[in-house]
Amino acid sequence: MAQEPEFTVNRLLDSGTVTVRHVDCRGTCRHRSAEECASHTHLVFPYRGVYLRHVGADQAVADANHVLLFSSGQGYQVSHPVTGGDASLVLSIAEPTLRELAPGHLVCEEAGQLVFNQQHLRIDARAQALVMLLKHTLGNGTIEPLEAEGLSLTLVSRAIGPRTAREPGASYARRRLVDRVKVLLASDLSRRWTLAEIAREIRGSPVYLTQVFQQVEGLPLYRYHLRLRLARALDLIAAREDLSDLAQDLGFSSHSHFSAAFKQHYGLTPAEFRAHSR
Repeated sequence: MAQEPEFTVNRLLDSGTVTVRHVDCRGTCRHRSAEECASHTHLVFPYRGVYLRHVGADQAVADANHVLLFSSGQGYQVSHPVTGGDASLVLSIAEPTLRELAPGHLVCEEAGQLVFNQQHLRIDARAQALVMLLKHTLGNGTIEPLEAEGLSLTLVSRAIGPRTAREPGASYARRRLVDRVKVLLASDLSRRWTLAEIAREIRGSPVYLTQVFQQVEGLPLYRYHLRLRLARALDLIAAREDLSDLAQDLGFSSHSHFSAAFKQHYGLTPAEFRAHSR
């Protein structure tokens, strides 16, 4: 019996200016993979699951709160600390267009090519909603190519532009501590974590943990976790009829709590977003 491939890649759009691909990974490799090389510059928006991307001694947690930046010719490795695999929307933008969109502090020139000088950036709620709207509408064929191009460029501008929250400088040890917290939170999105439980799992002080997380990520730990749960809802909502069950599955105390948090982040109720995505 043939073994299932590690990756499944579906091309959703290819206009010459913008290419959008959906990548589903089984995530069977728990340790670092063999080194891979990015064939072209692209942006990866994870929306389900979590994995680690390693570039030299540096690492980045790939989850629904971040965009990963890949530069052409750059070597990297990946590992999957949590079972269940992951899925991402991958956008490739023609270089002249990307030069217009990318702020100068984020890119540099190497051998005549545009290169990102950061591994990843945190994205906001609006960017998360754009990722899933693009994924749903391209997947079900309810969006015209021209509109999809415009939506893609808006997403990239939102993700890497000046409105994107930047991560403050922090020591290597503090960033690694926060990475461990991110992986823990992503391992069980339905769990109603307490600070004491997280601190016990990470083997740190609750006070120190909250302070370090705020410093590295620029937002409180509870809000980071909330964004992960809401981003998962964006993925699942198009196929779910009972939104109360969805709220319960993602650890919300009630449908009204879920609906209020969703609208505060995305400007639409869950039912309104579901109608748009369909």
